[in-house]
Amino acid sequence: MGARSDDTYHPPRLAEWLHRLPHVNATFREVDSTFDPDSPVYLESLGILASAPAAWLIFTLLILLLYLLTRCCDRKPRHAKSISALKVTLAIMSVLCCAAVGLGLYGNDDLHNGIVQTLNQARQIDGLVGKIKNQTEAIERQLRVQAGADFTGIRAIFDEPPAFNLTVLKAAEGHLLRLIGNNTLAANAAAEIRNPLLALDIIPKIQMGEKFETIRWPFTMAVLSVLLVLCVVLLVGVARHNRCALIAFSVCGLLAVIASYLLSSVYLATSVALGDLCMAPERFVENQASTELSKDILRHYLNCERARANPFTQRLREAKTTLEHMRIELSLLKPLAFQLFPKRGLEQKFNSLKNEINTADTIGTSLTALVDCRTLYTHYLRGARALCNVGLLGLTLMLVSAVLAGVMMTILVWVDSHTWIYIRKKKDYQQVNETDPYLPPPAASQAIAARTLQRSQGDGCDTRAQEHRGSHMAHLRGHTLGRLPSHHHHEPMSGPNNGKYATLSKQCKTLESSDFY
Repeated sequence: MGARSDDTYHPPRLAEWLHRLPHVNATFREVDSTFDPDSPVYLESLGILASAPAAWLIFTLLILLLYLLTRCCDRKPRHAKSISALKVTLAIMSVLCCAAVGLGLYGNDDLHNGIVQTLNQARQIDGLVGKIKNQTEAIERQLRVQAGADFTGIRAIFDEPPAFNLTVLKAAEGHLLRLIGNNTLAANAAAEIRNPLLALDIIPKIQMGEKFETIRWPFTMAVLSVLLVLCVVLLVGVARHNRCALIAFSVCGLLAVIASYLLSSVYLATSVALGDLCMAPERFVENQASTELSKDILRHYLNCERARANPFTQRLREAKTTLEHMRIELSLLKPLAFQLFPKRGLEQKFNSLKNEINTADTIGTSLTALVDCRTLYTHYLRGARALCNVGLLGLTLMLVSAVLAGVMMTILVWVDSHTWIYIRKKKDYQQVNETDPYLPPPAASQAIAARTLQRSQGDGCDTRAQEHRGSHMAHLRGHTLGRLPSHHHHEPMSGPNNGKYATLSKQCKTLESSDFY
């Protein structure tokens, strides 16, 4: 029985698009795009494809380096509105970068599910093959060992000379020989089913795939989680106007850009390779199978075509036919043997032989369902669809996510490096706010203010001295200068203007400073 037409495998459209990507060698000559991991030329073409994101990474790092060299010494002040625009840009791009990384997490989960389902179906196929091996081995054991022991006992009795009728003895020996021959044919048919499957051992490859996925899935989750943490750090730095957080992102963002584009290279090569595989997965399985396993057998089970005969079913039918012939020969042998050798224990041996034949026939009946191509083809179809539909889509989403994250991280590093240069510490903003009448200025501003006050106060005190020129000198000395009256009113005093204005200016300066502090 063949599989229904709607159960046939068709390569997904995504695999076709990836398969159409140019496969070229180092000389840019197109090569065969058939999936062949053992071909150096094919691997070289995948390496050429993977070098495209790596080349873009080098170009991006060069541009960022030139930009940072031109901007690191730029200290020109910027308007608050321009810095706010940069912060808004950083916030929006950080959210978009988080969305891109989230797409990668979703794709990683799809790829993981596809690989796990494929490996599970491969284990189902291995279990099915193992059951076929075990049951054919059981048939051989029933016929070669246990039935063979019964034949040996019967042959020993037949070797004794009978007391009468050699014609009956000859007929009985003929039935016994045909019975033994059919037993050998049935055992050989079971061996012909089992022997090609002995070389089919997919457990090592399944274990290798499980080990690889055990490492790949958490590693990818960790890398993407780190990228998300970087975006969150940037958002916090923007929200809190934290200069240290922005500087830390500038450094770590470069590493994130490198990681994103390196992952893009790996994902691109892997996606194209998986797309090539999904175009004809049965061809790869045929090439990887052992030479002892017939290609016709593989094609039959990987396509399950109605027109192709199942070689195992033919062998199984031969075994069941020979078992039926054994029953007939046994039924013809028993009366002759009882007639020739009465009371020699043949009844027990014939019953044992009959049980062995029935047991082998029962095992053969259950084996018929196992060797049918539909069971194995169903597992193969589920595994191929899980890998090529779910897994390939997830891997492509991871590729898109890595490219978008690389681009957005580049923009974030560029804008962030342009932003944190113009963000000053809190002390810098206090120095600018020198017009607040309620806050004392810092030390540097105080020195400037003191010099300014000296000049302004000197001018004020000169004006005040002019206002007091018409007053009495005794009153000015007694009350303004705070001195006691002197008996020597006409004694000249030192200093300019007889010491009047210098002393008045000094006294004004003291008063003004006290008022300021």
